[in-house]
Amino acid sequence: MDLTIVTWLWGNKYTAQDVRRLSFGIRRHLKQPFRFFVFSDRPPNENFGDAIGRPILNPNLCARHCFCRLRLFDPQFQAMHGIVAGRIVSIDLDAVITGPLDPLFDRPENFVILQGVNEVNPCPYNASVSMLRAGAHSEIWSEFSFEALQAIKFHEFHDDQGWIWHKIPDAAAFTVGDGVYAFQKPGWPIGDRLPINARIVAFFGKRKPERYRHLPWMIEHWRDRHDRP
Repeated sequence: MDLTIVTWLWGNKYTAQDVRRLSFGIRRHLKQPFRFFVFSDRPPNENFGDAIGRPILNPNLCARHCFCRLRLFDPQFQAMHGIVAGRIVSIDLDAVITGPLDPLFDRPENFVILQGVNEVNPCPYNASVSMLRAGAHSEIWSEFSFEALQAIKFHEFHDDQGWIWHKIPDAAAFTVGDGVYAFQKPGWPIGDRLPINARIVAFFGKRKPERYRHLPWMIEHWRDRHDRP
């Protein structure tokens, strides 16, 4: 299959219901065939709905730094999950799907990552949304180590997006012009109304979807198949 979408769940900040909400949003707004994996530290019988649950192989790389997401760049990891070609899209669980996704993912670049939405962090990349061509940029994983991190710049702490920036300083971008926004971050219009071209809205930092579920567009889009809009 040419398109694989993945998300990540560990700790107690998010739940299986958040996986189901993301899955439902993607299936509503994506026409082309795809597979959806959730890499998680939860038991195998957790109810992820349509998402395929797989274990996180490097739990020591989780936490705030999100280094476990770097395994997506490992060709052996890809092959382990039947990903031998095509595009791999990583979307965080704090994302809300609000518009058509096919134009967003039909791009030829080897790697694309959300950019231009960080307020303070000088790193231009935000790994809430990214897309990788299978087999590309394997050095992101093969050359990663905690020792290598000591040689690169960081803001408050080392994280996966800072390492990616160090290794791929000229990556292609998802931007607000493409319809990928971070809620009330740079590029977001004043207020809480949904931009007309929005396809994905990421909630990171202190702003979380649960806090804004009263908004009309959140009621419509942040739900699973059993919720009524």
